[in-house]
Amino acid sequence: MKEVTLYTDGACSGNPGIGGYGAILIFKGIERELSGGELSTTNNRMEIYAVIAGLEKLKEKCKVSVYSDSAYTVNAFNEGWIYGWKKNGWKKSDGKDVLNADLWKKLYDLTLVHEVTFIKVKGHADNEFNNRCDALARAAIKKLKG
Repeated sequence: MKEVTLYTDGACSGNPGIGGYGAILIFKGIERELSGGELSTTNNRMEIYAVIAGLEKLKEKCKVSVYSDSAYTVNAFNEGWIYGWKKNGWKKSDGKDVLNADLWKKLYDLTLVHEVTFIKVKGHADNEFNNRCDALARAAIKKLKG
């Protein structure tokens, strides 16, 4: 199985507001940058969507290490929240709907296709790839602003 590294980041100008995401897929030293955005979204949605965008580009089952500065995204899997949400019909323990359930469902399904490990990185620090993803996300926002 191919081993792929995926760095991701999301950003928003206003929250909610114009949002962007950036992702970098790395396989055998080859890097592929992805970015995009939405006119009305939230930072959390862009963080989740960055991971989805990267995983959707993979053409076959891969072992993927996802690096993200989003505790929300990483902890959903590493703390097991997403499995409880799914079991409870995408409801939180207090009975309220899980925010961003549409994206969580899509991401969950992608983790069934690939072997995905989530790793939390410190945002806006010394991680070159995280910083590049942030720049991609911000450039996508700027492009949408016109």
